[in-house]
Amino acid sequence: MAELHELSARELLQGYGARSFSPVEATHAVLAHIERWEPHLHATWLLRPDAALEQARASEARWLRGAPCGPLDGVPATLKDNIATAGDPTPLGTAATDLAPAPQDAPPAARLREAGAVLVAKTTMPDFGMLSSGLSSFHALARNPWDLSKGPGGSSSGAGAAAAAGYGPLHVGTDIGGSLRLPASWCGIFTLKPSLGRIPIDPPYTGRAAGPMTRNVADAALMMQALSQPDTRDSMGLPAQAIDWDGYASGPETLRGLRFGLLLDAGCGLPVQPEVRAAVQAAARTLEQAGATIVPMQPFLTRAMLDGMDRFWRMRSYMDLRTLAPQQQARVLPFIRDWAMSAAALDGPQVYEASQQFHATRVATVRACAPFDYVLSPVAPITAFTAELPSPTNDPLRPLEHIAFTVPFNMSEQPAASVNCGYSGAGLPIGLQIAGQRFDDLGVLRVAHAYEQLRGPQRPWPTPPTA
Repeated sequence: MAELHELSARELLQGYGARSFSPVEATHAVLAHIERWEPHLHATWLLRPDAALEQARASEARWLRGAPCGPLDGVPATLKDNIATAGDPTPLGTAATDLAPAPQDAPPAARLREAGAVLVAKTTMPDFGMLSSGLSSFHALARNPWDLSKGPGGSSSGAGAAAAAGYGPLHVGTDIGGSLRLPASWCGIFTLKPSLGRIPIDPPYTGRAAGPMTRNVADAALMMQALSQPDTRDSMGLPAQAIDWDGYASGPETLRGLRFGLLLDAGCGLPVQPEVRAAVQAAARTLEQAGATIVPMQPFLTRAMLDGMDRFWRMRSYMDLRTLAPQQQARVLPFIRDWAMSAAALDGPQVYEASQQFHATRVATVRACAPFDYVLSPVAPITAFTAELPSPTNDPLRPLEHIAFTVPFNMSEQPAASVNCGYSGAGLPIGLQIAGQRFDDLGVLRVAHAYEQLRGPQRPWPTPPTA
């Protein structure tokens, strides 16, 4: 049998039920594995073994009584730094934040606790979540377990690295332009950015979603049972809906007759690397051989849309930084500070025009996807980049060139997943994005699960350096 830290959530739950091993043993195994990896990855913050083991002992007692409290009872899990947990500070990845304790759990944290998950640690992120790298003025530099010279992506940096490295099976990240899918792609794991409001989050914001980050689709579906429960704190939350997440599983036969759009040119941003293009094309052929129809798509995102969203986010961050004292501003990562402060010269009409690009992106994305059941594309045009860089371009005036495939689905509120579809010649993972119609989160999981069964054996997960 695989070591306990390598087991999926479903395998752990089966083992607990059969009394083959306990939540305490599983948590000890995960903590020991984290200890081996963490000096190299820097994926965690607030790693508290004693608190985790206390939760595991309580779970073990429930299992011994035959009364688990929820669908995740005793399964080790992590939460991203920006998901508040009661009594803990929420630094948002930046040294500029006052470390005041949060008064209550944010919705994803509350749902995991209610479901019985063992919260092992928080995971690292860049300043304010506004980078697709693991570079932070507060946390140590996060790295990619597949290649320690590369970053894990971001802004759910630590969560992506933790999932790939085996820090337990369940991790929660957030995404406003690609922050779940980019690290999932570059770390070779699975994630679902759900329809806006499917997983309640606090504070809510246009395009912002929380989502599961796991090594397989089954564990993400299991997490959705808990995470999708309603919470009134999310003003954008969807109405309570009975969704058969346990019924997500499907064989490749369910692909027959589905119509997929294939988007290989985002319309702007960095060019797609040949290895990335080839891997996504191969995935599309795999689905076609299973009976799906594949139709090439024309790009629909424009430079005006991407630049407008960038300018508006700059202004939002500029206004946030203006509220900070000068000594706090000085602690912000220089790249983020330079990016935000570049908005100081924007006038009212320019900010208004920038704000309209979010709606323009939404309209264009919905229109382009309307003829299809699902849309396939790369998650990112490139594989993982150098860990020390804040972005692939290393240019605060061109910071979003790598998110042109992901950000449209934040604005359109559509569910979009990343599932590994291959590796570069250097052994770096490549993610396939599967986007569905709005509210069809379950369908995206089903298609991803079917592809997961068709794609063939994957490379072994990375292991900690021995020296």
